[in-house]
Amino acid sequence: MLTRLGRLAVHRSRAVLIGALLTFLGLTAYGAGAQDDLDLSRWSSPGTESVRAADELRDSFRTGNPNLALLVTPRDGDVDSPATERAARELAVEIGALPLVTDVTSYWDADSPALRSTDGRRALILARLEGTATETREELAELSPRLTRTTPAIDVRVGGQEEISRQVGEEARADFLRAEAFALPAVLLLLILVYRRTVAALLTVAVGLFAVVGTLAGLRAIAQFTEVSTFAANLALVLGLGLGIDYSLFVITRYREERGAGHDQPRAVVRATAGAGRTVVFSGVTVAVSLCALLVFPFFFLSSFAYAGVLVVLAAVAGAVLFLPAALARWGHRVERSAVPASGFWHRTALRAMRRPLLAGAGVLTVLLLAASPVLGLRFGLPDERTLPEGTSSRTVSATVHREFAAEPTDTVQIVLSEKADTRAYAAELSRLSGVFQVDAPEGTYRDGLRSGVPGQDRLTAPDGRVRLAVVPTQGAMYGYVPGFVERLRDTPSPAPALVGGYPAETTDFRATLLDRLPLAVGIVLVATYVILFLMTGSVLLPAKATVLNLLSLSVMFGCLVWVFQDGHLSGPLGFTPTGAIEPSIPVLMFCVAYGLSMDYEVFLLARIKEEHDRTGDTGRAVAEGIRRSAPLVTAAAGILALSFLSYATSGVVFLKELGIGTALTILVDATLIRVVLLPVTMRLAGRANWWAPRWLARWRVRDVLPGEYV
Repeated sequence: MLTRLGRLAVHRSRAVLIGALLTFLGLTAYGAGAQDDLDLSRWSSPGTESVRAADELRDSFRTGNPNLALLVTPRDGDVDSPATERAARELAVEIGALPLVTDVTSYWDADSPALRSTDGRRALILARLEGTATETREELAELSPRLTRTTPAIDVRVGGQEEISRQVGEEARADFLRAEAFALPAVLLLLILVYRRTVAALLTVAVGLFAVVGTLAGLRAIAQFTEVSTFAANLALVLGLGLGIDYSLFVITRYREERGAGHDQPRAVVRATAGAGRTVVFSGVTVAVSLCALLVFPFFFLSSFAYAGVLVVLAAVAGAVLFLPAALARWGHRVERSAVPASGFWHRTALRAMRRPLLAGAGVLTVLLLAASPVLGLRFGLPDERTLPEGTSSRTVSATVHREFAAEPTDTVQIVLSEKADTRAYAAELSRLSGVFQVDAPEGTYRDGLRSGVPGQDRLTAPDGRVRLAVVPTQGAMYGYVPGFVERLRDTPSPAPALVGGYPAETTDFRATLLDRLPLAVGIVLVATYVILFLMTGSVLLPAKATVLNLLSLSVMFGCLVWVFQDGHLSGPLGFTPTGAIEPSIPVLMFCVAYGLSMDYEVFLLARIKEEHDRTGDTGRAVAEGIRRSAPLVTAAAGILALSFLSYATSGVVFLKELGIGTALTILVDATLIRVVLLPVTMRLAGRANWWAPRWLARWRVRDVLPGEYV
């Protein structure tokens, strides 16, 4: 099939290029509006207890989590002054009349100490915006500037979970544009240095851009049928540009080799398409399968990255094995250059390592294990306002509440009872738990086991008589181990079957579901990539070795994640605030992305080594020759792909900063120490066992597809 594609590209190059141009223009026009159709998400897991509680709160009590907070500061006096109270009550009435607002609670109406700072200089108005994450945050984009105000009586600032999430989304969109502006010219310059030919660099960037716009258009099309996260566009940019360039580098380099071997231009294009195209297809399938493992998680935030991964691979492979060969058929003479040098740095390094495999392997392994060692201290936590950069308005509000308020009312835990019940003893018991500031029940407010408020809170009773309780946590509880706090609430005996919800419970259930599904996702990635590599090499040992080396490079990535982002080393130069823990969905995403990209370079190297072994039957010579021909290419591709990911190192969102820096580090370590030292060392030690497979399995290997007699 790849041979036929190569011949089609040669004989119908004009038609193929016109079709490519029209396709590119159409995808660009459609994909340009992708960001407007993508959605924002919340930290919730469908079907869990917290989500069922949210449904009950909405349907039976016409309320839910307070997701909008207004921090009110008097211009003169304290929050109990008549002028402040009058202005604050007017503001609460104004908020209650806004679209999507279904519930408003203020300090001046509830007289709750949880809504008042310890010094009486500030107080809170809490509101509930009903709707999807996208609807509420679009509404907030207009409301937030209007509600942020300074009047003669009060100063008002906007915060709360929805405002934090809205500003995270805005930062991500801005990061997309900044990354695009930085990555494209930087990548083009690097490609010119690598190729020494401007036309070759332009063709390569064109394939990368085709992969990006194709992915954005595909994401927009999928968004018409299901939810797609706006963060998928960020991955589409770096992964599309990176894979498109990687695959083009491989095809163009192979074309140059074929021309250097004496083949005329049309035959060189066909042979490059067939030979390099096979590796490109295997590599693409590996990356796509790794990202498809994200589909096992019931969160569209992660599923969206799986969609992006598959679309990137389809577009990048199409560009590299069809459109690029057609361009080479027309302008191949403009990209040709002398053959690969007889020896280079990586070739000499590999030869030295194979001469002393145990010494070289032990040295590199020691360095990598030391770099990976911080992963032993990995702690998973939950996201908060520190995801945003300092100075962001919602982060400032949250930091002020954390510093000056004894309680965290925006993170109130909601407990819904399934039937009528007397909740006095239950509320008193809950209020005694560590981390609980107060418990609001129909019979009154409880603190430290004692009722401190009067009964008659009708908002806690549904029309059918069922009741709910609002458990307000302390600041320490929300900046400590939140899942443990939620578990203590759930373990407390209730007078009727109860559902525990609210933002702390939702993030706890999200974390639990993620970690429960993690072994399945990892298993899918490992098994699927093993099978793909076996189909390519026909070896039982080589895929197993590749799996171990990949896991080693990923351990370095997670060690970096812990040392830098969890423990806070380099937080000053990188511009973020460490939280002492890592939000668990980001390492899962990074595992799937980085594992696929690491295997990408394994495929590149093994494909050339396998070709040489089939030709000579000498493993040592095959490894050396494969490294000589592929290592410069892999190093260049890795450098360019790492640069693409590093474009997010300056992101204002910690998640994107983690993804960019962690993945870039993995790519560089994998393409140098892993593939150019440990790979040849392990193959040298294994010898002929590298190529062994039971006869009944060997027949399943996908055979070479080069035209004519090649082996």
